[in-house]
Amino acid sequence: MKSVQVDGSAEVSPDALVGSGTIIWNWTKVRERARIGQDVSIGQHCYIDHDVEIGDRCKIQNSVNLYHGVSVGNEVFIGPSVTFTNDLHPRAMGDWEVTTTRVNDGVSIGANATIVCGIEIGAGALVGAGSVVIDDVPPRTVVVGNPARVVRRLDEEPS
Repeated sequence: MKSVQVDGSAEVSPDALVGSGTIIWNWTKVRERARIGQDVSIGQHCYIDHDVEIGDRCKIQNSVNLYHGVSVGNEVFIGPSVTFTNDLHPRAMGDWEVTTTRVNDGVSIGANATIVCGIEIGAGALVGAGSVVIDDVPPRTVVVGNPARVVRRLDEEPS
């Protein structure tokens, strides 16, 4: 069984579950009840909120924020500085309602994308860098822009 590697500057809650072969880099925080699969790489300055689920063989680049309500499948790539939200109507004071987001197996999300909560990104989809995703993304499609829109299926040749 491979060991878990955690940089000395990272904070991992003793109540988090971290799979074998996982590497957690510097200045990253993993909160209580987070579940991280096997052979995952989590870059520096990441925040993994409580109860977040991450599957096996994922690569999460630097400065990614995964907030409560987000679940990530297996073999997912999340580029640098991607942010997920978790409340559709955030306010500094008052009611707080977590809205879930699902990232399915084999998804790739480009740098600086924003994923607004309440959506599902289908298996094998690709989200272009800088995109703002506000609606579900069908499996095996490429989405780009603000708001993100489908530009092609991955089984089609690019035009």
